[in-house]
Amino acid sequence: MITTEPTVKLTHNEVIKDAIPTLAGNIAATVASGTDQFSADDQQFIKFHGIYQQDDRDLRKTQKKFIMMIRGRIPGGIMTPAQWIAFDDLATTYGNNTLRITTRQSIQFHGVVMSCLGPLIKKINDCLLSTLAACGDVNRNITASPTPAQNTARAAMIADVHKVVAALAPQTKAYHSIWLDGVQLNLEDPANKDFVDPLYGKTYLPRKFKTAFVLPPNNDMDVFTNDLGFIGIVESGQLVGYNLAVGGGMGRSHGQVTTYPRLADVFGFFKAEHIVDIAKAVLTVHRDFGDRTDRKHARLKYVVAERGVDFVRGEIEKRIGFKLEPARAYQFTTTSDTYGWQKAIDGTNFLTLFVETGRVKDVDGRRQKTTLRRIAEKFGNIEFRLTGNQNVILANVSDADKAAINAIFAEHGVRTENQASLLHGNSMACPALPTCGLALAESERALPGLVDRIEKLCGDLGLGAEEIVIRSTGCPNGCARPYMAEIAFVGKAPGRYQLWLGGNASGTRLNKLFKEVIKEAELETELRPLFARFATERTDNERFGDWCNRALNPTATSA
Repeated sequence: MITTEPTVKLTHNEVIKDAIPTLAGNIAATVASGTDQFSADDQQFIKFHGIYQQDDRDLRKTQKKFIMMIRGRIPGGIMTPAQWIAFDDLATTYGNNTLRITTRQSIQFHGVVMSCLGPLIKKINDCLLSTLAACGDVNRNITASPTPAQNTARAAMIADVHKVVAALAPQTKAYHSIWLDGVQLNLEDPANKDFVDPLYGKTYLPRKFKTAFVLPPNNDMDVFTNDLGFIGIVESGQLVGYNLAVGGGMGRSHGQVTTYPRLADVFGFFKAEHIVDIAKAVLTVHRDFGDRTDRKHARLKYVVAERGVDFVRGEIEKRIGFKLEPARAYQFTTTSDTYGWQKAIDGTNFLTLFVETGRVKDVDGRRQKTTLRRIAEKFGNIEFRLTGNQNVILANVSDADKAAINAIFAEHGVRTENQASLLHGNSMACPALPTCGLALAESERALPGLVDRIEKLCGDLGLGAEEIVIRSTGCPNGCARPYMAEIAFVGKAPGRYQLWLGGNASGTRLNKLFKEVIKEAELETELRPLFARFATERTDNERFGDWCNRALNPTATSA
């Protein structure tokens, strides 16, 4: 009896990547044509170039205005003053006059029309940054703890970040051809027609891939939410290597139980000299075993969850040629940023500036965008660092410059101390409406008001001094890492959210779905009974997320 293997039906994205492995599509011709939108296939290709096509959903009832979101690739979130000035110029000239700091230490430009796309991306490259691989089925912007460390380990970690950035970068010539030279790549040239990326292969990864570095005790990158995580191990003040974490991810889909958030597993320890080989090994495991038939099931986390840690560890060790050592001891205490002025180990000062929902802008009486521009223009020796919590750190500030910088902040109505309440300072939101095509509900525009209402509710119940991590997303994809929060709102429909409760301060525990739908208008009705119970049932110094995990989930552990 003759049997045949069942035909595997690949996703459309796999088909078009196989057809045009340079990722060039018809992008250059479209940009030059005067049209306002890309074809459906090119909308997938432009993601690899750091671009999403969107439309202004506030205008949909009267017109469909196509706009682009462009995301910079900024390794470790580190920018020079000159690069900050360049990005500020681009936001003013080509975008919507705001800089949107992302949860992955990048900056997004919103509201960019087709005719401005080419000049904007070229000028990003002119300032020695890029948008290549900021999106798409590749390793995306690599994040790293930005706060100046209390030892020399951070400098060594950042050096490793740049090694991995270079090692995992896609090699296609299409990006340079389109955005720097302004010409369509010749797809009939055999070198392009038969191009195969030396690391990614012809069809790249099944889905996106995220990498993060952290230095305990601070888990400000939420390292366990990444496909690939490096937990720095410091001994006698020196970075000796990393614990390897593999298989995290936030994305899920409403109503599909086969999709879920997952925390990465710690696989073991390795010495820092092996960082590139380890990174390539983990990425190629995803390349070779990820699901290419269902993009909602295509992340590396599903490979780890379904094939098992031992299988994936074995594949990694096979590719690197040695065994991982047992994981070394570490402890995380917080995922939060510490606001205000602080001292670095080298004696310089650094300021962590709160940016509400990551949107750097000027508003009446508080001109944050102008302030940061003025500081970048005047102090060329400082460093701008973007945080994983959507804030900005000004680092390497001398004692002599600190007073002058404070004066610029004061002149423009921007606080450097007492910048935000405990709840606002621990809140985070994705952009959602009106620009994101996936958004089902408001997030960035709604969260500050929701936090105000939660603050009032806590104050009424004697909980005004509580620190609670609150996050919001307009859909279940999890861009603001909602499934790690103590309280999370996940959009289901306009004015309606899922309520998730029970994450912890250290970023080592997922929260759980508490209620399938709550109406925004009924926020107080939903939360008041919970806060009232918390006020009376909590143990000494117990946080709200820990109480939720204990009191609302009888089978919970404290991990």
